[in-house]
Amino acid sequence: MEYDYSKLLGRIVEYVGTQKELAQKIGLSEHSVSMKLNNQRGWKQKEIRKIAEVLQIPSSEIAAYFFAERVQS
Repeated sequence: MEYDYSKLLGRIVEYVGTQKELAQKIGLSEHSVSMKLNNQRGWKQKEIRKIAEVLQIPSSEIAAYFFAERVQS
C-alpha cells in the first residue's frame, strides 16, 4: 500500500518552503525525508509528531496528512 502525501507536500511548501528546510527542522537528512515522501521508507511516530508540530498540523488532522491511501489509476 502506498500513501498519498500531496496534502503534506502542500503544507511543507506553505509553512517551511522546501523538503530540505523541513528535514533540517526535524533532524533528518533531506534524502531520508525524500524517501519517506516517495513511499520508499515509512515514517516513525516520533517523526510524525515533530512534523505536525513544525507544520502546525492539529492532532485530529494527522491521518489526513500521513495515512491517506494513494488511489491506483
